[in-house]
Parts: sequence; C-alpha cells; structure tokens
Amino acid sequence: MTYVVIGLGKFGFNVAKGLAQQGEAVIALDHTEEKIRDVSEFVQDAIMLDSTDIRALREAGIADAEVAIVSIGEDIEASILTVMALKELGVETVVAKAITQVHGQILSKLGAAKVIYPEMESAKKLVKKIVKNMHYETIDLSITMKLAKMTVPEFWIGTSILSPVFEDEFDVKPIAYKHQGEWHTSFEKDDILEKGDILVVLGNSNNVEALSKKV
Repeated sequence: MTYVVIGLGKFGFNVAKGLAQQGEAVIALDHTEEKIRDVSEFVQDAIMLDSTDIRALREAGIADAEVAIVSIGEDIEASILTVMALKELGVETVVAKAITQVHGQILSKLGAAKVIYPEMESAKKLVKKIVKNMHYETIDLSITMKLAKMTVPEFWIGTSILSPVFEDEFDVKPIAYKHQGEWHTSFEKDDILEKGDILVVLGNSNNVEALSKKV
C-alpha cells in the first residue's frame, strides 16, 4: 500500500516519518523546499508541488495511491481544494486534518473518509494530564524512595491518620496532611481524614507508583 502525506508541518511530518518507519511506502508532498528536504531522508519519495493543482498531482503519480493524508494547516481553502482534487483523481481513501468543526464537516461532505482534529485531541490529552497531576504528585527522594502528595482519595476518607490501613494496603507511611488550610505533621488517633484534605505519604518507589494507579 502506498500512502501520500500532503502538508509537512509538525503533524504531517511525523505522520510521514512514522508510516515510513513502519515499513510503509510513503510519498510526501509540500510546497516548501525546506520541508521536502527535511522529510526526504525518511520517505520513499518527497516532491515539492502545489497540491491544489490536479495536473501536478496526476503527473506525480498520486492517483495510484491507496491512501492520502491531507495535513494542511491554517490554509483552509488549500485543504478543501486538495481533498477535491484527490477525490477527482480517484484516490480511494482520503484522511484529512481539520482545524474547526465546520472545516471538518466540509471535508466530510467532499468525500474525506475520516476527519481528524489533532489540535483538539492534543488539548484534551493535556487537560486530562493537568487535572490528573493536580490530584497526585510525586517527588523522588532517592532511587528507591518517593514522596506522594495527593487529594485524599475516597477510599481513605473517614480513616484515622494513624490507621494501619496505609501500610497494610500499599506499604506507605503518612507523614503530613493538610486540613482546612493547615498542615499537620504530628498526629492523634482521632485525626480523621476528610474530603478535600491533602495527604503526603512516604514509601518505596514501586509502592508509591502502585498507589498512583488506584487514586
């Protein structure tokens, strides 16, 4: 199977390179000489041309490709015209990058088999990562020991800070907790963890990582 990747920005470059590294035949197209030069060491063929020009695409043999991936950035007009040209050439499967929902809807109506939104997907992943890290942070003390700071998980709400459950379940030791804005490092038996409290535990790196999967 031959893949054509059109538009060699960061996304398109990595798609072309990744497909080539998987052993696929890749033809990379862009109108910028520098981008063609950068990708040429990775792909089967790299050609500088205007992808909206159906004659240029035909002469480059693009009609024989099974899959075309259109990764043109902010130039929505060029993206639309390129998809139209590919469908007119008879390329069986066209995958197209879109930057807005409306852009994506137009590409779908023009015959794109799949529309992808890499910026949106990247943003979703970043937000998920940020939110996750807000609830659980680790600090390496040595190769084998870590501190973990977390919002008290549901399964420890209502638990005494001196309960053996921390060591019994995860082999970690509470060393501090924050309740109603105040940090505590010395504990009493009736110090009960409540929702919204911040807890700091100490433990072996493997145990702290195991705890992170449960929080």
